Amino acid sequence: MREPFEGLPEGSLVLGIETSCDETAASVVRDGTEILSSVVSSQVDLHARYGGVVPEVASRAHTELLVPVTAQALVEAGVAGKDIAAVAATTGPGLVGALLVGVSAAKALALTWGVPFVSVNHLEAHLYAALLEEPDLEFPLVVLLVSGGHTMLVEMTDHGEYRLLGETLDDAAGEAFDKVARFLGLGYPGGPAIDTAALSGDPTAIRFPRAMIDDGLDFSFSGLKTAVVNHVRANPDAATEDVAASFQAAVVDVLVAKSRRAAVQSGAKALALGGGVAANTLLREQFLGGCADDRIQGFLPSRSMCTDNAAMIASAGWYRLQRLGPSSLDTGADPRDRLFQR
Repeated sequence: MREPFEGLPEGSLVLGIETSCDETAASVVRDGTEILSSVVSSQVDLHARYGGVVPEVASRAHTELLVPVTAQALVEAGVAGKDIAAVAATTGPGLVGALLVGVSAAKALALTWGVPFVSVNHLEAHLYAALLEEPDLEFPLVVLLVSGGHTMLVEMTDHGEYRLLGETLDDAAGEAFDKVARFLGLGYPGGPAIDTAALSGDPTAIRFPRAMIDDGLDFSFSGLKTAVVNHVRANPDAATEDVAASFQAAVVDVLVAKSRRAAVQSGAKALALGGGVAANTLLREQFLGGCADDRIQGFLPSRSMCTDNAAMIASAGWYRLQRLGPSSLDTGADPRDRLFQR
């Protein structure tokens, strides 16, 4: 019978491993808040030629990169395996083959070092990106988690206590960015491409629809994507920069309006961003502006904490381990893992 877990002592180091999609990452974090190292190896160039992530290519790259990335994280942190108190890894959601690489490696390291293994939900980790850089954020806290695969508003009332306030009913915002960028011939990944093109465009040139902007806290972006396609086909001479800027403005207007509404309705003390799309320039500006207007604390994680990284995995793993203890070594990769069923 396994001995009861009494929690990690102060000063404990957690090694985080992230391989859910196309970033191979490892990080060492102390006490869930202090980043000693964060190493990310991007696969963007590998997938750019295909216009999107190819699961088999991603899995093979993780297999090749994870050992050197993990070794580099330990070296940069100035620690060895004997100093690690636990190993956390993303078990889902994500690409199943990619997840399996990280989960298998994390379990092997945990067994080798004789330390706990902890399973981390990727979305939960994104919630901790803000707390990792600003641990004094007060609960209740509302996080707009917006990425290529997810768009949702989550209320955090305490560590491990979450409530879904709203989510996308179709395309995620990041998915819409990728599809529109591909249609406009701006390349991959779509988010940065749209962001860059929009800097030279007029966001008022085209009045694209703001779907459901006054209706509840759920999102819908598939109609906006279709509106962009229809407008460009009807107006082939429309400047690509104007289309990109007008599309981006429509997405940001909806995201910010619903985030502000969620904070007011839930009585949140702070509002934070999370996920890859949180790196978008206009979203960051409008988000902080809305928080200032509502006189609520707003927090933007650094751009390195917006995209997939292992520091947020290690942080979420530390808090999860303190609450629930180690995960079973039978825990497998779950590509459809849901935050609100854990």
